[in-house]
Amino acid sequence: MEQDGTELLNEVRLVGRVSAEPERREMPSGDELWTLRVVVPRPEVAGARRQVDALECVAWAARPRRSVGGWHEGDLVEVEGRLRRRFYTAAGARASRVEVEVLRGRVIRRARTGRAPRAVASAGTTSP
Repeated sequence: MEQDGTELLNEVRLVGRVSAEPERREMPSGDELWTLRVVVPRPEVAGARRQVDALECVAWAARPRRSVGGWHEGDLVEVEGRLRRRFYTAAGARASRVEVEVLRGRVIRRARTGRAPRAVASAGTTSP
């Protein structure tokens, strides 16, 4: 999409560690999703403590759900997607959250073995 000759886009690429086991959730609508948090270190600043960003990610579509469902705490992963703001009702009040909608993802290195996965699927995802 363009506006005034400038390409408008919403693209996110993260490379980081899965901070806890991804969670499968079923929404009141019946939709299934997987949620996870990817921790990415910030660039080092001389004299400052090392900082990280813990970013909420959600996989709605079938292919990314299959990928994320095979990930584990500590896995080094690459996530591609877009930033989304989702609105919902919690305890009778309207609320929102910003999260990365996972469109593609892959394991770079498994936490438990320290090795890269053997098989890579054609869509840029790895099989668990």
